[in-house]
Amino acid sequence: MSAPMKKAAETVVKEVAKKAKTSIPNASRAVSAAEASSIAPADKSSTETSMPWDGWFSNFVKDKVGDDRFQKLRSLIVYRPDDIRNLDQVPPPDLKIPISKDGKTVAMFRHPAPGSQSPVRIPTEDPGSLYEDPFVTSSYTRDTMRRHQDPANPNPNLEKLKISLLPEDDERVQEYKAQLEEGPKSSPGNKGMFATGKSDFDEKGLRATMSASHAALEEALDAAEPDHLPRPIWWDEQDDVVAWYKERDLPVPFGATGFGTIPREGRIARW
Repeated sequence: MSAPMKKAAETVVKEVAKKAKTSIPNASRAVSAAEASSIAPADKSSTETSMPWDGWFSNFVKDKVGDDRFQKLRSLIVYRPDDIRNLDQVPPPDLKIPISKDGKTVAMFRHPAPGSQSPVRIPTEDPGSLYEDPFVTSSYTRDTMRRHQDPANPNPNLEKLKISLLPEDDERVQEYKAQLEEGPKSSPGNKGMFATGKSDFDEKGLRATMSASHAALEEALDAAEPDHLPRPIWWDEQDDVVAWYKERDLPVPFGATGFGTIPREGRIARW
């Protein structure tokens, strides 16, 4: 910016501040790390602009050509000249934006101020549970639905059942049996040793996939594995279902199947 333009800008800024009966705010003072914890946040948002020079060129042109000519010129040049936010992504603190149809209810940036709000409530869980640590966001430690889908880590119980049906004297069966007992060789876990040093926030290493091992993962999945036994809806009426078929000299099917077992609401078309 040239010297004449800079001087004109400073003059316009001073005139605007004088008309608004405000003074140009000084720069915020530096705060050290030691005193940062003792400084209370403001309970009210600032209404003074931190950019008093903003709009100096528009004010300069308006004073020279007049308000009517300035508005006509602005409507030709500026995209959406009637935008209440002046096309700013973040509005200034003193801008009041009407949010009701009558325009009486207005909203301001960061109002009410964050310092006047109640402290943030962090949900807590029972001590010793999986969700006690709020930083545990991984799902693979409790995703039992996709368990044993990895070909490198199959279901050991199912594989042992398959081996029991094969001839034991076959070398291939013996080799596969030894491989199954050895377990997967991949992902042994780095035992908490990262590039930044030793990490001790998780003893089992399940916080990060690089430190997780197959043994710790299987233990976590065993703890999350559902242990309830679901029952079909006809379980409590199975005696009546069997009696119905026997009275009619019909073979008893597996379960209470048929169209009549569907609730009425389920048979109504929704389109």
